[in-house]
Amino acid sequence: MPNYQFTDEELIAKFQNGDVKAYNQLVYRYKDRLINFVYRFMNDIDKSEDIVQDTLLKVYTHCQSYKEIAKFSTWLYTIAGNLARTELRKIKRRKTFTLTDLKRDNREYEIPHIDDPSESYDSSNFESDLQRALDLLPDDFRTMVILRDIQELSYEDISKIVEVPLGTVKSRINRGRLKLQHLLKKRRY
Repeated sequence: MPNYQFTDEELIAKFQNGDVKAYNQLVYRYKDRLINFVYRFMNDIDKSEDIVQDTLLKVYTHCQSYKEIAKFSTWLYTIAGNLARTELRKIKRRKTFTLTDLKRDNREYEIPHIDDPSESYDSSNFESDLQRALDLLPDDFRTMVILRDIQELSYEDISKIVEVPLGTVKSRINRGRLKLQHLLKKRRY
């Protein structure tokens, strides 16, 4: 049973003083939210769980580096976001190849099915459409939209996590939402 009588900052302070139960409470509070946050970057639940595990391990091993100059959640989301972006960069580097590296005999190519635009919109596909549209957003916009609209963090917290001015955060969220809206209307990924 979670103990909500303590704030996140009080729990991390208790953990810094050796109370492992306080760490367990923080894990309980944030594990699912972090998986949801990281999944929006990775679009892969297994990789998302691995990154969250790495995040929580970093919190465990580097707990003394947290200083109460920012909210604990800001520090935590910063760690998770940095690990997710690092993993995305690794994945992008691994996927780099040229078509001349592929031999015709070894590879079959499939042309992806493109939905007929005249078909009516099926709301059961909204989640996958949203994820595809999020994947197409530039990283700066995607991060802002995920933190604000999916994780429901305040503009101030987002500003601290991504280390950009508050005005830039608001601008990127607005522009990201517009791009996302355009992609969802277009539905051609």
